[in-house]
Amino acid sequence: MDWSIGPLSANMIQHVVLMNVAAPIAVLVALRYLPSGLSRSWHGATAVQLGVFWMWHSPVMMNAAMSSPLLHLLMQVSMFAVALWFWAAILTLPASRRWAGIFSLLVTAKLFCLLAALMIFAGRPLFATGMGIHDGAGITLADQELAGLIMIVACPLFYVSGGVYIAARWLFELDAENSRTAA
Repeated sequence: MDWSIGPLSANMIQHVVLMNVAAPIAVLVALRYLPSGLSRSWHGATAVQLGVFWMWHSPVMMNAAMSSPLLHLLMQVSMFAVALWFWAAILTLPASRRWAGIFSLLVTAKLFCLLAALMIFAGRPLFATGMGIHDGAGITLADQELAGLIMIVACPLFYVSGGVYIAARWLFELDAENSRTAA
């Protein structure tokens, strides 16, 4: 049995690791060093992340990125950079605006999952076949479907977890504030 994955699925795993594991961990590690005004850009960070994500996942841009190691690197770096901004903006929100972080995570997850569903249920390859930067392997319908499945599992897992983390912080801060005012 062949357990290898296609180039689009490998690319999706890279996206998930960079955008949903490495970026939030980097932000959490650096949280106390981030400027407090960064949180005011939550709406811009959300919009730019969605724009960059959908731009790179358009058939023209994905085909170009999967055919060129340099463009593939640029895609990964740009998506990681906007993910850093996104996570930094929502994780630095003050307690009174935590709702904005939860809202951003919800919108982002829904629009990422929409692309995942398109990839799973398209019934035909959305991206060019017969090309790829990984060992010359091309993108097949099965590869596209697997990439969509990876994304549709990862998006709710990480974005819902992020929302739960933000909501928990919010509740703990409200509880601490109530304890101080009651004392």
